[in-house]
Amino acid sequence: MSPVRSRRGRAADSAAPLRTAESVQTALGALAEPARVPDLQRFFKTGRGEYAEGDRFRGLRVPQVRAVVRRAAALSLPESEALLASPWHEDRLAALLIVARQCERAAAPDRRLRFRLYLRAARAGRINNWDLVDVTAGRVVGAWLRGRPECGRTLDRLARSRSLWERRIAMLAAGHLIWHGEFAAALRLAARLRDDPHDLMHKAVGWMLREIGKRDRAVLDGFLAEHAARMPRTMLRYALEKHAPVERRRWLAAGR
Repeated sequence: MSPVRSRRGRAADSAAPLRTAESVQTALGALAEPARVPDLQRFFKTGRGEYAEGDRFRGLRVPQVRAVVRRAAALSLPESEALLASPWHEDRLAALLIVARQCERAAAPDRRLRFRLYLRAARAGRINNWDLVDVTAGRVVGAWLRGRPECGRTLDRLARSRSLWERRIAMLAAGHLIWHGEFAAALRLAARLRDDPHDLMHKAVGWMLREIGKRDRAVLDGFLAEHAARMPRTMLRYALEKHAPVERRRWLAAGR
């Protein structure tokens, strides 16, 4: 075989569909950059006593993961569940992105199955960092719950969880409702989670409040009038990022 044909053959192989969890893991493993792992471990807080203690990284960049995800668009639900059981962070990110992509195109019964898979994975501790939550919770959980009778009940249950990640899923899922102009669920969760002990929840709540303010400043300011005095500083700062400097100073002076 000529060198040209050999390169073409390899290119064709690299674009071939991936239909099993094992093949997705092989593709991700081939792109691994071990030199990046220490930085990722520090960034995602995997050290002893940190919120993602013990998580393992291959060293991939997010665009690399997304390129593999595109090849695995038709991965079956059982194979996605198997991929979610991987000890590697990037493998679980790929699984969640695949599920999210499929939810955007699937019929309601298939979306329900993927929604339930997502919540099972969260309960099992497979969704264990903010990046995994932030790029998928709205697309899977929020998109399924929007307009359904169980929406408020499910979000409230997640928000009451002892798991930081289930609480963050609740807030980010409510973000999907915000992006459709529906604020009530997010405001209720923000009030419930205002006193959450974890800084990552302060950031998530403040972020979602800011998203409300981008769409309706009066609604955000009404929430702040009631809650700013007891909001953690980080939460309040995130919520105020789109306010004018003089307004930010006024609200921050009222905060704790």
